[in-house]
Amino acid sequence: MEKHRKIEEAMPAGAVKRRNKEYDMVKRSLKSLSLVMILLLVAMFIPLYANGQEESSGSADSDLKWPVKPIQLVVPSSAGGDTDWNCRLTAKYLQKELGVPVLTVNIKGGGGTVGSKEVMNAEPNGYYGLYFHNSMIIAKLLGLADFGIVDFAMAGVTSMDPTNAFIASADSPYQTLDDIIAQLKKEPGSVSYAATVGAFTHLHMLAFERATGTKFNLVDAGNAADKIVALKGGQIDVMGNSYGLVTQYIDNGDFVCPGYMAEEPIPGVKAKTFKEQGIDVSFNKFYFIALPKDTDPRIVKIFNDAIKRVGENPDYIKELATHYNIPSPMTPEASRQLYLDTEKYYETFKDEIKGN
Repeated sequence: MEKHRKIEEAMPAGAVKRRNKEYDMVKRSLKSLSLVMILLLVAMFIPLYANGQEESSGSADSDLKWPVKPIQLVVPSSAGGDTDWNCRLTAKYLQKELGVPVLTVNIKGGGGTVGSKEVMNAEPNGYYGLYFHNSMIIAKLLGLADFGIVDFAMAGVTSMDPTNAFIASADSPYQTLDDIIAQLKKEPGSVSYAATVGAFTHLHMLAFERATGTKFNLVDAGNAADKIVALKGGQIDVMGNSYGLVTQYIDNGDFVCPGYMAEEPIPGVKAKTFKEQGIDVSFNKFYFIALPKDTDPRIVKIFNDAIKRVGENPDYIKELATHYNIPSPMTPEASRQLYLDTEKYYETFKDEIKGN
């Protein structure tokens, strides 16, 4: 310190002031530099911390590169039916949203159980899904399956068909539901009804029988396309089918619709609802996509977001309307609850289903 004083005493007064001013500037610069370095360090560590938090919670969508290859949707029945048509239409729009091909694969057998089980046991990577509907519930009630939606990851409901109907030949005596009831009252079992046993159309018949106190002659005629062939060939009297799938036959005069099971009349449908004819029976078929149970929730969300966008697409809505179907995209949670609520209702038919 003494040495420094002697140096200062020897320096001109102006030089000392300049030196002290330079010291002050250096001190201020060092303080500023320290603050900048601290801010840089904070900026570096905050993203690292945030990334660590995201990774631990499993919600970092930005790290998930999916899909990167084609997706297959299994329709658990043969081609040509309403489920097949809906799946192919939905897949056409899904692939635009997901950026990869979405293919339809038909695996029939066991009332839909063979294809469903194959998806259930598949690798849970999101590339192999199930496109199905309410019939999964009935298969379990019949004992054909020991699984249900709780054994899958529900990706979401895509659309609904409110036009589940009874269809007959145009030249048959069964032009209305009253015609069918009158004949069955007169001679139980004298009218044959074609259904896919253990599936949705089977349940329609049971509900009709319960509501009217009648009894059909049940014929297992296969899927929707098979039933159309059987009706055209005169092998059956009445079939259960989607109205939208047979509009061409109704329009050209081959078939008639004695009644359909919508809650309310639908414009364009050339028939009366069951309720309009005094029979309190209504059903709504909902189509859904399900994935293997352990599928990453982030993949399920990506799939569901795509389903929602498809459901809002005017072109998709227009094409669905050609079969009197309506887009009904739901969250996985709402879709699962709809399934479970429907399952409770169907369970009231359990004894009747097993008795057929």
